[in-house]
Amino acid sequence: MRVAVIDVGSNTVRLHVSRGGSLLYRDKEMLRLGESVEQFGAIPEAKLAETAACVAAFTQQARRLGVGLIEVLVTSPGRQAENGAELIDRLAAASGAPVTLLSSVEEGRLGFLGAASATRGPSRRLLAVCDVGGGSAQIAVGTRRDGPAWVRSIDIGSMRLTSRLLTDDPPGDVAVQAARAEVDRMLEGVVPPLPESAFAIGGSARALRSILGARLGPEELHEATLILARSPAAEIVDLYGIDPERVATLAAGAVILEAICERLGGVPLRVVRGGVREGAASELASTLAAA
Repeated sequence: MRVAVIDVGSNTVRLHVSRGGSLLYRDKEMLRLGESVEQFGAIPEAKLAETAACVAAFTQQARRLGVGLIEVLVTSPGRQAENGAELIDRLAAASGAPVTLLSSVEEGRLGFLGAASATRGPSRRLLAVCDVGGGSAQIAVGTRRDGPAWVRSIDIGSMRLTSRLLTDDPPGDVAVQAARAEVDRMLEGVVPPLPESAFAIGGSARALRSILGARLGPEELHEATLILARSPAAEIVDLYGIDPERVATLAAGAVILEAICERLGGVPLRVVRGGVREGAASELASTLAAA
């Protein structure tokens, strides 16, 4: 049976359609809900309407593809916006499907499951999964056999950090240093178990792979922050072929990933495709199979 997950995040709204763990179709729209939340504290009416229309269109597309079960997931915009409950109601009406507001811990858990399903390794090896989104970042540590045993979230992501401190193009070394200090403040007291291997998921990590390759260690991530601090966005687009809309928040994503990587003992982060949507789709498929 085909299942679909519509993921409403701070930067993007994404559609993921799969069957038996295999991706069949995906789509996305860059709506930047997190930017509105950072600026206004709430999601303006025009942005609510745009998001509802996007989710309605994705729902219709999923049904045209023969999807048997659809779930809409809302992450940090629903948690952080003053009118998060209104967002949930509008999306439920637009989609006619269940809408779930994920807690930060649940978001980290699903990200871990999705990343673990996309990789191979010993079932008892301790691994970490780092997911930097637009409005928040999650760190989950556990094993493939038992799932995540330790999950933490910080209330800052690439979009929020950019809106707060990195608005210039290029942002410059001083602004990037201030951003790093802000992230370190948010991570104060966060001491994860040290893993044997670590993975990075999310749009920032995938974009950084275009600059650094699939291995994001502390040195590589520091190099990326320097490049992004000093290079105009147009130059990054030309050199590395990264989506211009993603480049706008990439310096912030690199700063957050570097800080988290250091707290994981410097274990290099390997960029993988699986994440929250894959984890949620796997659980939807299991629900259908058990019905």
